[in-house]
Amino acid sequence: MNPIIFLDYAGVAVFAATGALSASRKQLDVIGFLFLACVTGIGGGTVRDLILDVTVFWLANPDYILICLAMAVLVYFTAHRVESRYRLLLWLDAIGLAAYCVFGAWKGLVVTGSGIVAVVMGTLTATFGGILRDQLAGEPSVLLRPEVYVTAAIAGAVVFTVAFVAGLPLLAAAVLAFLVAFAIRGGALWFGWSFPRYRSRPGRRPEDIR
Repeated sequence: MNPIIFLDYAGVAVFAATGALSASRKQLDVIGFLFLACVTGIGGGTVRDLILDVTVFWLANPDYILICLAMAVLVYFTAHRVESRYRLLLWLDAIGLAAYCVFGAWKGLVVTGSGIVAVVMGTLTATFGGILRDQLAGEPSVLLRPEVYVTAAIAGAVVFTVAFVAGLPLLAAAVLAFLVAFAIRGGALWFGWSFPRYRSRPGRRPEDIR
C-alpha cells in the first residue's frame, strides 16, 4: 500500500474511534456510536475534497465508511474497559491529527500544486473532524483547550510540504511530518505547552453593549 494512503486510512480509523469514544462518554446507543464515528472519521476529508472540487473520497471508495462502522462497533464493546476515556480520546486525536495533516497536505499539493493550499488543506483535514465531533457530542472543544492544537497540524503540513517539494522521498517526508506533528501535540498534552493568552481586556457581555 502507498504509505500516504495508509495515513489516510489510519487517520479515518483513529478519528472514528475518537467519535465513538465521545458517544460512550455520553452513553449513547449503538446508532449514536455509528453516527459520531462516521462524522468524525470522514468529516475533515469531506470538507477538504469539497473545497478542492474533487470527488469526495468516501464516495469513490466506500471502504472508508466500513472502517468507521467497524471502529464504532469495536469501541461500543470495549470502551468500558478504559479507565480514562477522555484522556484516550485526546491521545488518539493527536495520532489522527498527525496522520491527517500529512495526507491533507499531500492531496492539496497534488491537486493544486500550491504549497500554501497544501498547508491549509492539511490543517483543515486534521482539525475539522475533531471540532465537529466535540460540537455534536457536547464535549469541550479541542480547539478551545489551552494546549497547542492547530499549531501541531500546521507544523506537520508545513514540514511535509517543504520536505516533499525539496525532493525528499514521499515516505521520508510523510514520516518526518507525522513525527513532528505528533511530537508537538503529544508534548502539548504531556507538558501543557500553550501560547500566552490574550489578557489585555475581557469581552463585554452582550447586554452591556449599546
